[in-house]
Amino acid sequence: MANLATTKMSSKGQIVIPEDIRKRLNLTAGTQFVVVGENDVVILKAISLPAMNEFDTLITEARRQGEEVGLKQSDITAAIAKVRKHQ
Repeated sequence: MANLATTKMSSKGQIVIPEDIRKRLNLTAGTQFVVVGENDVVILKAISLPAMNEFDTLITEARRQGEEVGLKQSDITAAIAKVRKHQ
């Protein structure tokens, strides 16, 4: 199967990902993407939520990195308050 295909954008800004690419990448309705645009390049990167059993590992790693840089609970609380103030 080819890695290259062409498609068109609709008047609503919708783009159809060709069927052979959808099948090869196992893309289904509801798949979410990160969209990056730079000059004349548009990149779609499929994203998926971590499984519930992956959260413990993610939280442990986030805590380790926070401790490594000296992040304190008060820093997090202050950051949340700052964002909420600007909403």
